[in-house]
Amino acid sequence: MKIKCNYCGNMTDETKEKCEHCNAPNENLKRVGDGVPKTIEELKQWYTAHNLPAPEVTRFFIGEDYQKPKAFGIYKNSDGNFIVYKNKDTGERAIRYEGKDEVYAVNELYMKLKEEIQNQKNRNSKNNNKKTYGGDGLKIIVFTMFIIMATFAFGIITSRNNGYYDYEGTEYYKRFNTWYIYNDNSGWSEVSKDNINNNFYNNYKDYYEGSNYSDTTFGGEDIYDSKVSDSWASSTSSSDWDSDSNWDSGSSWDSGSTNWSSDW
Repeated sequence: MKIKCNYCGNMTDETKEKCEHCNAPNENLKRVGDGVPKTIEELKQWYTAHNLPAPEVTRFFIGEDYQKPKAFGIYKNSDGNFIVYKNKDTGERAIRYEGKDEVYAVNELYMKLKEEIQNQKNRNSKNNNKKTYGGDGLKIIVFTMFIIMATFAFGIITSRNNGYYDYEGTEYYKRFNTWYIYNDNSGWSEVSKDNINNNFYNNYKDYYEGSNYSDTTFGGEDIYDSKVSDSWASSTSSSDWDSDSNWDSGSSWDSGSTNWSSDW
């Protein structure tokens, strides 16, 4: 399936680690991070390690060809193919994936499981809020919405001028408030404000070249193929986005709230 790249806006394959157009990292692909399950057995271990309820409660059957309605699952059949499926409320089975790529198959169910965990947490949170929200609760909601809107607006403002710049033959790249400079010998590297030409920095909008270039631009290397991609990857560990999947044993899991009529 094609998804929209968060950086250049072009459509790219959701299974690729990098955008096919600008080589930016595919932030929707989580299976490349440390600690992400890549086999059925690893997914079973991940499930247990995150304190999730029994499969009969969550309706996620890992390594099992479960036949009854209302179930997600993955298993390996006699032909050696990995099957990722959803049994709808009618008993009809929708196949999400069938093939030899175990890593891709596991990632499909893994991402769906993480999505369902978040849905269940949101449901629990809403139920708790109904019990506790009074006058003070309303103030908290309004304040939280204000913070979210302010953060969103700030993100739009700081990302508005992201892209490549050329000043008297020197190439720069801006991503939010961080600047990078290109060197023929070392490639791309982060540069501090103090080391940027003052005339360029004060008028950088006049030197804007675009949000992305072809692969041959800048000596056959673009911003995400060099030091910038390395620093981005090292700062984005599995703990940054995976710890929120831990399940609180005191919370309730209601599989009846899942949409069982859709194909996935």
